[in-house]
Order: sequence, then structure tokens, then C-alpha cells
Amino acid sequence: MTDGPLDIRRLTYADLPQLIVIERRAFPTPWSLAMFVLELSKPASVCLAALRADEMIGFLICSRYDRVWHVMNVAVDPDRRRQGIASAMLGELLRRIDAPDARFTLEVRESNTGAIELYERFGFRAAGRRRRYYQDNGEDAVIMWRTPSTLAGRLDDVPNASPA
Repeated sequence: MTDGPLDIRRLTYADLPQLIVIERRAFPTPWSLAMFVLELSKPASVCLAALRADEMIGFLICSRYDRVWHVMNVAVDPDRRRQGIASAMLGELLRRIDAPDARFTLEVRESNTGAIELYERFGFRAAGRRRRYYQDNGEDAVIMWRTPSTLAGRLDDVPNASPA
């Protein structure tokens, strides 16, 4: 159920209390407050909040390392999933980093097929694994990339690409 238009704006320090509530509900091993403060303080980060009726219902954290953007955290309140919120945030991220040669990477649980399908819709492609990446259960992470090549269906500009 939706309750009004979705507003996506820059995440601020004032959003941290609401963000922590969503993070703890969304993930078995949530980030600490200090981790979020660090990401918000980086000048080369894009941190977005998704709101409906002034209530935060999701957020996205993306940081640039050298020439690669790393999507660090995408979370939607569990009661609000499957409403296009993560899609809207990813779309806004790509709009804000409007560069034809932009390169993005992320890790996602191999069991999170919904998230993998979402990322694939935005041009991300599986290009490897991080064995036992998740501390709570030792699950592998799928490494995904979005590059000029992945948008053309290839992996030739992805470092160390291997079948996932």
C-alpha cells in the first residue's frame, strides 16, 4: 500500500535516527551509527533518503573509491518493500551520477534473488563471488558491476570478472 508520492532527497545527519530503525529492521547484521556517520561525511558519496508523507521508508548509500562507485547499502523498510522504492532510489543515483563511463559495483547475498533481479534491471551483471562474505551465516556475496560493457551484455571492462 502506498500513501502519497515518493520524495527522494539527500540524506542528512538529522535522518540518522530514522535510518537506524530501518537498518535494524532490514538486515540481520546492521551497520553501526558510526559507519553511517562516516559515509555521510565523505564528499565523494551519494546518500539518498526515500520519504512518503515526511516518513523515511528507505535509503541508499553509494561512495566513490578512485574511479568506481560502490553501492554500499540499499534498504527499504520491510513493510514497504515491493513498491518500487529501491528502484526509484537507484534511478535517482544514476541520474545524479550522470556519466556515460561511470562504473558501479556492489555485493549482494546470493540468496537475495529479488535484489539481484532489481540490480540486473539497472544493468548490473554478476561478475564474481566473495566467499563467506556475510558474518551472520557465512553466505557468499555475488559481486555485481554496472559498466559500459555490462550495459552492452559483456564483462570485458570488469576487473577480475569470473562466472558467478
